[in-house]
Amino acid sequence: MTGKTHLGIGVMFTIILSEYFNMTLTTGALLACALASILPDIDHPKSFINQYILPFKNKITKTTFYFTLGIVIYFINSFYFNFTYFNLISFFSVLIGLSNHRNGLTHSIFGFLCFVSLFGYAAVVYKFQEYIIPFSIGYIMHLIADMFTNGGVPIMYPFKKKRFKMPFTFKVGSWIGNLIESAVILTFLIYAAWRLPIILTKYR
Repeated sequence: MTGKTHLGIGVMFTIILSEYFNMTLTTGALLACALASILPDIDHPKSFINQYILPFKNKITKTTFYFTLGIVIYFINSFYFNFTYFNLISFFSVLIGLSNHRNGLTHSIFGFLCFVSLFGYAAVVYKFQEYIIPFSIGYIMHLIADMFTNGGVPIMYPFKKKRFKMPFTFKVGSWIGNLIESAVILTFLIYAAWRLPIILTKYR
């Protein structure tokens, strides 16, 4: 799916679930959800995030960039800071560099737990715990949404490499796929325009 579709799905479900969980819809919460909604695709060189980071959108550049970034962060942290959080970022950066799109870490329950734990650790340290739930919703909805595509996701990686998918799937980039994704985005816009003003009035 496109980054825009994942953004729409993640934010829409965060808005929906905010009415059932003890969750306040702030700009920060929606941004955390938006980030998590596109984060699993960071292992793809042409993903929404990497379009703005990588100078060349190919696998070699992606692998080199994230692997090098992880090593640099590790050594800088070792010599100057010695923060556990930086070591975790370094570790995951290397894993992202070595991971293939939808064939490894980021599109699995294991990856979900790793990134939510990393984000949660930062949230506790820097006092923005209220963003953990929106972040989690955005990430898990990305995985669920990709299970509706023909490629499926290796949800049990690294324990199983089998790709799991829903009974009904579509091919990304096909006319039916584009139609479905356009319908999802339109549904999100209509729902957000309807519910957001109502929800936000509760905070006044």
